Amino acid sequence: MVDVWLPYGKTEVCARIPTRNFLGTIEPKEKRGVADPRVEIVRALREPIGAEQLGEITKSGDKVAIVVDDATRTTPSYLMVPPLLDELNRAGVKDEDVTVIFGCGTHRVVKPDEMKKLVGEETLNRVKTLNHDCNAKDQANLGKTSFGTKVSVNKVFANADVKILTGDVDLHYYAGYGGGRKSVLPAVSSAQTIQHNHAMLLHPKSRTGVLEGNPVHEDMVEAAKLAKVDFILNIVTNSKSELVQAFAGDLDQAFYEGVKLVDEMYKVSIKRSADIVVVSPGGNPLDINLYQAYKGVDNALEAVKRGGVIVLLAECPEGHGHDVFCDWMTRFKNLKEMEKEVKKRFRMGGHKAYYLLKVLQRHKIIFVSVMPEYYAANVFKLKTARVVNDALRDAFDIAGKNAKVWAMPLGNLTLPVVTTE
Repeated sequence: MVDVWLPYGKTEVCARIPTRNFLGTIEPKEKRGVADPRVEIVRALREPIGAEQLGEITKSGDKVAIVVDDATRTTPSYLMVPPLLDELNRAGVKDEDVTVIFGCGTHRVVKPDEMKKLVGEETLNRVKTLNHDCNAKDQANLGKTSFGTKVSVNKVFANADVKILTGDVDLHYYAGYGGGRKSVLPAVSSAQTIQHNHAMLLHPKSRTGVLEGNPVHEDMVEAAKLAKVDFILNIVTNSKSELVQAFAGDLDQAFYEGVKLVDEMYKVSIKRSADIVVVSPGGNPLDINLYQAYKGVDNALEAVKRGGVIVLLAECPEGHGHDVFCDWMTRFKNLKEMEKEVKKRFRMGGHKAYYLLKVLQRHKIIFVSVMPEYYAANVFKLKTARVVNDALRDAFDIAGKNAKVWAMPLGNLTLPVVTTE
């Protein structure tokens, strides 16, 4: 037997897998965090990619808008904004002429205590802040993309002389990657703009780690260009949320450099898929609820054969984690009904229900958690097991005693790629 330790909540559990069945573990290629994040961010700002330095782009009297991530993301904006403000000051821009916009997209507003955690007390003391409201009536209309998306964005952002985006580059379900252009659409866009863009998640190329031919991504890029973004500052972090590298400069070029590093760290080549994948999202907080933990399932799809079994090991002490996710799993009986709703009225949370139902058409999921059986089995249609080795026994019953097994200890962060090389 091979003992594989996998994160589960704030602890670890041991999966015992027969040696002859075990293909190995699929994990990110970790890189160390930098010794001093602020030094690295200043370096990136002073060495912009494909753009001039902020001192060349801005001047005294300019009104500047800086978009930061909202409370649904763990991006350390408190590391990025103060050095940005210092660079703007060096160019003659006064703090009173800078507005930090929380890019809430369709999410709820950021609360005052969350603002402090996200951007830091220094930022709150220096500049104005505001929450983007996607339902505001006074959005600025910028035109239409080639995909037919009418782009309307936050008025303060649109009217700024200099527009700066911040964020982190990581893997994303249907946009391919987070970061870059996503800080315009959806972050500071209207509900109508977001709806039209996100409805394209039904396209087969709207997938994790895919940019070429991905209509969601390409539409986002066109929207950001209509908004005339001047400068971006993006970072890439490791699995411990430590800053590995910062990228600043041009909307496209700096973002794509970040993508290269994400691929290097989080895309992992494997030579074959397995009959069974045992996946942990990565422990707390990545498995705090099913809404967050599902990402591990989505990534595990790349490592499991069609008809294979996914053992999801996720504590989920907060249950399902999203009312819309739960509502869609209850209301809609099949994918066609969900697809109609995505096109008609996309709502965050609904996409997870769509993806989960789609996976369940092709695979069995055995779920190890503390979630009540009623929700796990009846609402989310998952087969359940009390402990991981019971789940493995059930998986072998389904896939056969000769089934091959991959283990993914950091499933939310790892994207397997089957290659013949």
